[in-house]
Amino acid sequence: MSKIAINFFTEDLAYTLKHKTRIRKWLNEVIQQEDHQLEELNFILCSDEYLLRINQQYLAHDTYTDVITFDHSEALKMIAGDIFISFDRIKDNAKEFGSSVLQELYRVMVHGTLHLLGYQDKSKLSKRKMTEKEDHFLSLLKTI
Repeated sequence: MSKIAINFFTEDLAYTLKHKTRIRKWLNEVIQQEDHQLEELNFILCSDEYLLRINQQYLAHDTYTDVITFDHSEALKMIAGDIFISFDRIKDNAKEFGSSVLQELYRVMVHGTLHLLGYQDKSKLSKRKMTEKEDHFLSLLKTI
């Protein structure tokens, strides 16, 4: 079996992600179920301040956020991108929503992946559909 091209990095943060092989398998399954193929996917876990600078520099937004996704795909049905995740926001969101830090991290990972798959969350309807997809794919993680 060839190596799944999903990579994990940290910036401005001391954190070691566990269960990487399981996460790779899960996210690859998400991509396949959505009828796409994986080229390369990079997850960069970082601090609030690091992600704020990216938000300011590349999106001209002066706000904190939990995730920013950059799509590098050059072909239809191929997934290539970078997903930056603020671990500070993940911890705060977990407290706010009454979930574990890992559960919230997995939700944001699949959320960013869904953006690369073409899902949007700008309207109430599209946000609801995206949340349903997140819930569905989070339930898959339990079986992998």
